Amino acid sequence: MTSPTSTYRMWQRLSPRPAGRLLFSAAAMARVPYFASVLPRIDRMEPGCAQVSVPKWFFVHNHLHTVHAIASCNAAEIAMGMLMEATVPTTHRWIPKGMTVAYLAKATTSLRATARLDPPDFDAITEGVEVVVPVSIADRSGQEVVRAEITTWVTPR
Repeated sequence: MTSPTSTYRMWQRLSPRPAGRLLFSAAAMARVPYFASVLPRIDRMEPGCAQVSVPKWFFVHNHLHTVHAIASCNAAEIAMGMLMEATVPTTHRWIPKGMTVAYLAKATTSLRATARLDPPDFDAITEGVEVVVPVSIADRSGQEVVRAEITTWVTPR
């Protein structure tokens, strides 16, 4: 892989340190303030995989006192973004293009969003290409409550 993104380099420096993952998560929320409403904690970030935890708290409740749909979508987008930052080399760039979401069960607990992707051959990407990132969102018991597919547009720089 060519040089990793600055986001992934920061993760590599901070994540092994005490409170480093919390500091990285706070930095991610500062960079993308909209995500702060779900208080994401980035738990894992590596090429092909990212995991993000989202607590169940007042600001993500819906009228049923479960985690609302858009909070789940935010969790999916954060996981996808961390995966892409760790996976896409600096020779390319990416941007979200669309999202398909299936709500499978009530989200009554904190959530964990896991994005996984078999990385494409970036050397073969010479024009724009859609890369679909699947994200599974599970509750504390491990039950999948939301499934998302996020289409990204990847281009060479």
